Amino acid sequence: MNVESVNSRPTTVAGTLREPPVAGGGLPLLGHGPQLVRDPLGFMARLRDDGDVVRIRLGPKTVYAVTAPHLTGALALSPDYIIAGPLWESLESLLGKEGVATANGPMHRRQRRTIQPAFRLDAIPAYGPVMAEEAYALVERWRSGQVLDVTTESFRVAVRISARCLMRGSYMDDRADRICADLATLFSGMYQRMVVPLGPLYRIPVPSNREFNRALADLHLLVDEIVADRRASGQKPDDLLTALLDATDENGEPIGEQEIHDQVIAILTPGSETVGSVLMSLLLVLTEHPELADKIGDEVKRVVGDRPVAFEDVRELTYTANVVVETMRLYPAVWILTRRSVAETDLGGYRIPAGADVIYSPYAVQRDRRSFDRHEEFDPDRWLPGRGGQVPKHAMAPFGVGNRKCPSDHFSMAELTLLTAVIAAAYRFEHAPGSDTRPRIGITLRPRGLKLRALPR
Repeated sequence: MNVESVNSRPTTVAGTLREPPVAGGGLPLLGHGPQLVRDPLGFMARLRDDGDVVRIRLGPKTVYAVTAPHLTGALALSPDYIIAGPLWESLESLLGKEGVATANGPMHRRQRRTIQPAFRLDAIPAYGPVMAEEAYALVERWRSGQVLDVTTESFRVAVRISARCLMRGSYMDDRADRICADLATLFSGMYQRMVVPLGPLYRIPVPSNREFNRALADLHLLVDEIVADRRASGQKPDDLLTALLDATDENGEPIGEQEIHDQVIAILTPGSETVGSVLMSLLLVLTEHPELADKIGDEVKRVVGDRPVAFEDVRELTYTANVVVETMRLYPAVWILTRRSVAETDLGGYRIPAGADVIYSPYAVQRDRRSFDRHEEFDPDRWLPGRGGQVPKHAMAPFGVGNRKCPSDHFSMAELTLLTAVIAAAYRFEHAPGSDTRPRIGITLRPRGLKLRALPR
């Protein structure tokens, strides 16, 4: 028995809150970090058996893991918790401190007001032609019959759609591949920095650190080039980049260059990384469940007929959308999130001290047997009208909740539904030699090295 497990039972003192139990298996000095490196998905999923709130240790730091959906919802909605903690600290070198993803308080509210018009429901149809054009360019490129590197293909189309819709300009064409390569390196290294916080050791010039720093510097350079090119063009298309360049702060002054830079990073990186990761998982699902791809193809034929799929068809592609939602349930791109308490709080009867880091896993919550029947089974029909209500509140929130909910949720859902419909109607898939379907666990979750053959229908 390890030392931590002796005190792992929650204690209650009259008139006070309980201290959460401590997860077993921690190591001296390293705590539970090695478990999060070795088997992070299994480790987070098992924590629910220890309690609704559990203490874990990452190096010398105590972190509070929230495992029950009603409490993850309370955490996300409470003003007593801010965006901070191990995840966001690991992302700071990429996202900065002045972008919508990392800012808190009045700055965050102002930034959301700046970018929200680009993602209003009535604004999204204008992006439809770009989404459809990129989807058909993707399937046309696959007609060569060559083995598909799904990681490259998925990131490339996600970056191109995001850039072309939100930062219009041909200058993105020759930069998409560089952005994808940089992000693949960065999101892998950032996860390691989160779970094994070795601080100054990550500055030692070993090959992995040099590659991480090279990718980081290149991505920041790309963003500066994009902003400079737009300014040099003198053009002001009605897009998100124009809104940022024209934005003002609380005093009516133009926002600073660093904030513009961080906001462009926030547009390009989290959205493209998450959409690309979900698309990879969707392609894995279509390969391993060809009957689902057949049903999508049948739905597309019924709704669309012989013409190309258009954005206007998305609302009628309900089965396709349910496949997307079920993929996000079982394979959420954002599989882990962190917050920090700004005051001592009561969370489900447990005491969370001021300044504590709090962590929770959408992957674990969305696969919990307590919330989902046949929790490990892929079943898009669980999202049919009348059945979704059987899921506990906050047990399924792939885009988040509250004021930190992803502002591009409708944009991303339309994009993924359209891409899935076009791809499944054109091809069925089989694994190519060397295909690796194991999860690649970094800041985001996706298949490790998916390689497929696209077989025309």
